Amino acid sequence: MTDNLERMPELALDWHRSGKGAVLATVVETWGSAPRAVGAQMVVSGEGEMEGSVSGGCVEGAVVLEAMELVGTGAPKLLEFGVSDDEAFAVGLACGGRIRVLVEPVGGALPVALLEELVAARAARRPVAYVADLEGAARRLDGPEAWADRFRMDRSGVEEDGRSFVHVHNPPLRMVIVGAVHIAQALVPMARIAGHDVTVIDPRPAFGAAARFPGVEILNDWPDEALARLGPDARTAVVTLTHDPKLDDPAIRAALGSDVFYLGCLGSGRTHAKRVARLEEAGFPAGQIARIHAPVGLDIGARGPAEIAVSVLAEVTQRLRKG
Repeated sequence: MTDNLERMPELALDWHRSGKGAVLATVVETWGSAPRAVGAQMVVSGEGEMEGSVSGGCVEGAVVLEAMELVGTGAPKLLEFGVSDDEAFAVGLACGGRIRVLVEPVGGALPVALLEELVAARAARRPVAYVADLEGAARRLDGPEAWADRFRMDRSGVEEDGRSFVHVHNPPLRMVIVGAVHIAQALVPMARIAGHDVTVIDPRPAFGAAARFPGVEILNDWPDEALARLGPDARTAVVTLTHDPKLDDPAIRAALGSDVFYLGCLGSGRTHAKRVARLEEAGFPAGQIARIHAPVGLDIGARGPAEIAVSVLAEVTQRLRKG
């Protein structure tokens, strides 16, 4: 579920290229119950325009003023704010705290070439970390292998040395649901709340109807063809729910040939045994077949579509965060 808050690097680059000037402000440290997490960003133009948020409202004005003073100077600035109990309560906090914000002018502290590389990586759904020295000028981009734990947990933050800020840019999570059935109707809104961009695949028009899944991308194509177009990657979960091998099996084969982090398939133990036999006959090795989570979802004794959807989302989250 991409919104403007997640597109601050792109907007900063656009404003810089348009000649307005741009400054990117990023939360590098804050209190535990803050309305904006570490990594939240705001972009400010030299004309006083702003998008995004770093605090939910209590320090935005001060950040904008500081940012506008830095446009064209090239120098970064690390701002620190102590938020009183009254101010904190006004923006939804139980108590006050501390927030640090790194302010970087584009074309100065934040080199244009580096920002262009970051934006390109995000457009290509390539995970990348922006690493900034809070006490110096060094800036670089690292791959996920350098910060495996941070990428798995989507956790940006300052390293133990107190000066290296690692900003994780993971591609948005995606969930592809094969089978526009009752469980899918319950799972879709839950997955979207949890931050997944959701696509439903079902070639049967009566099932994959817009009226049954309002506001959701629905592909009425054969599952393997739809997945080939979507290009599932390591930030994608695939869940098959049709109970029909003619529909589920093509999706499963396509998912097993990709880097999806989760593949879950509805069906009993007997159903899965038959599925495994078909995959073995098709030449899939045991290690690859073992990637399938079946029966789908954590064993929480779920009954009915809504509870099954809860169990599925729980297992997807467990696989994502614990590996």
